[in-house]
Parts: sequence; structure tokens; C-alpha cells
Amino acid sequence: MSVFRIGTAHDLCRRAALGRWALGLGQGRRAMSVRPAANAFDHTQPPRKKVTIRHLQQLHAAGTPISMLTAYDYPTALALDAQGVDVTLVGDSLAQVCLGYSSTTQLTLDEMLHHCRAVARGTTHPLLMVDMPFGSYHTGLDDAARAAVRLMQEGRAEAVKIEGGAEIVPIVERLTQIGVPVMAHIGLMPQRHVALSGYRVQGQTGQSALNLYRDALRLQEAGAFSFLIEAVPAKLGEFLTEKLRVPTVGIGAGRGTSGQVLVWDDAMGRWSGKKAKFVRRFAEVGREEARGVRAYVAAVRGGSFPDNETEGYGIQPTEWAHFLDLVQEKGWKSASERAMDSGELDDLPDVVEAAKATA
Repeated sequence: MSVFRIGTAHDLCRRAALGRWALGLGQGRRAMSVRPAANAFDHTQPPRKKVTIRHLQQLHAAGTPISMLTAYDYPTALALDAQGVDVTLVGDSLAQVCLGYSSTTQLTLDEMLHHCRAVARGTTHPLLMVDMPFGSYHTGLDDAARAAVRLMQEGRAEAVKIEGGAEIVPIVERLTQIGVPVMAHIGLMPQRHVALSGYRVQGQTGQSALNLYRDALRLQEAGAFSFLIEAVPAKLGEFLTEKLRVPTVGIGAGRGTSGQVLVWDDAMGRWSGKKAKFVRRFAEVGREEARGVRAYVAAVRGGSFPDNETEGYGIQPTEWAHFLDLVQEKGWKSASERAMDSGELDDLPDVVEAAKATA
């Protein structure tokens, strides 16, 4: 959904756990490489109830803004859950920021399921929503229903998000009939960036704004329980929110919508470079990650990590002496000792010279 992104994604998922402590989220001493910990983050928020669709409707009716962020992995899901996010979205933006694809259209349903399952394992309180990837709902109502059911059964999603206007009305109707809650994504649709000649703001003419309003009304009647409105004028975002009965969540649609959503990597500043106009960076995790990696490399190369006393494990002197006695008793030798005994190292200078000659 970070539709104006310029620059290269940096294998962001593989660094997902780095820099969490910079946000004040990391707590406790544990070995992440050994086992996951359910309490990996500081749950500073008071206990809260599970967010449901009805709860979102109540927030909308009360005028309480809805918070929504993307997550693509277990650690990020834990962070969103711990800090009070209302909706966790497994967005198809993972194609670019997590998998390194150039477009969301390259993402497959199986890849989406893989990430959705990971996020589900870290999600307790937020409503878990997932994007239906490009191609999973375009080839017929039955295919759309099968894909949506897989996302809910296998991915453990609680709602799906679909990009489209009036043309997806039959899909929304079908999914709603079989019990799949649908958020309709209108305005700028990243899955159609080629057809739209790029990532362009929508609804900036009277006619195009009217088309969006008409599509929204039809999708609402088809059963959409909410809308994501992307990259439209703030006045239009507010107008649609006032006219629709269901909640709206905006991304680049002004503050007049029922709530806001951003891509995690955009909001957390996971990398430098030009950002979309609607993105506000709430942290600079990318810079902190880079600093941490540099410090790690320097510590390893400088020999200061690990510290055997504070970051290593010991053995009783008597047990170590026993071990050395056993080695001597067995007559075991290291590879270098065996080579010395056999005279293999005598030919080493000739081998080195031969390697230099062929280099």
C-alpha cells in the first residue's frame, strides 16, 4: 500500500526482529534463536477485549478513530497486539517490502497464506484482516470463494480486503453470503498500477469523484462491512465517510475517515529514501538497525563479542581436566596434528605456489 515508494526494499523480513528494542518493545533476556516467547514485548496497554467487526462499527459510530497497521511476521504481530492496534492487516504490500518483488501483482495466494499464518500466531486482540492477492478473485466467483475460504481456514484471517469498484460487487455479494467479511478497497488500487499508468491520486475531478462515490454505495449495498480509501483528496475521504453507513479507513485520504492505516515499514522508517506524501515516520528503525549491524560486525571482527565471562558457558576445571585426559587416553589428534605427523604439511609451500600460478 505504500504506493509511491521509490528505492529498493532491503530484505526487510529477514531483519524483522532487529531494532525492536529501539521502539521500547523488547523486554527480558531470552534466546530468540532457541524458542519464541509469547511475552517478547512489553504489554504496557491495559487488558482489552478482542476487536470484532461490531466493535469497529461501534468505534465508527462513536467517532473514535480506528488504528490499523500492516504486519507480515510473528514479531511484528506481537508488537501491534501489545500496543493497542485495532486491526492488523496482512497486506499484499509484503510483495515489495518483504519479498523483494517489484509489484504486488507478483504475489501468490500460497505466499500470502504463509505470512498470514505467521501473523495469526502473534495476533490475539486485533481484528486480523488479509488482502486477497491479485489473481485470486479475478477468474470467477467460485475461485474467489475458494481463495477467501483458504485465507480464513488456513490463514486464520477474520476478514478479507479486495481492491475494486462496481466490477467486484458480485464477488462481495458472494463472499458475504458465505460468511466472509469483506473490506472494499477503493480509490488508488496498487494491484492495477499498470492499468492506471502508475500510482496516481484518484478522485481529483468531479466525474472521477462521483464514480468513486457511486462505486462505494454499490459495494456497501453488496455487503462490504468497511472501506479502505486510498490516495484521494481529503474532502472526498471525509464526504464518503459521512455518506456511508460503515467504517472507512484511509491511507492518504485525509483525517476525515473513520480510521487510518499505514504500512509498518513506512511508519517505522525501515529504510531511507523518498516516501509517499501521506506517510509519517513515527520511528527511525532502519537507522537503528543499520547502527546495530555495524556495531555487531565491529564487535565480531574486533574480538570483543562474545565475552566468555558474561556471554558464554563454563565448565568445571575438574571436568575439563578429565576431558583432556580422555582425549590423550584415546590418542585422538586434531587434523593439523595428524598432518604434521604424516608429513602432509611438508608439501604445503608447493601447493601454495601452484595456486598462485593458476590464479
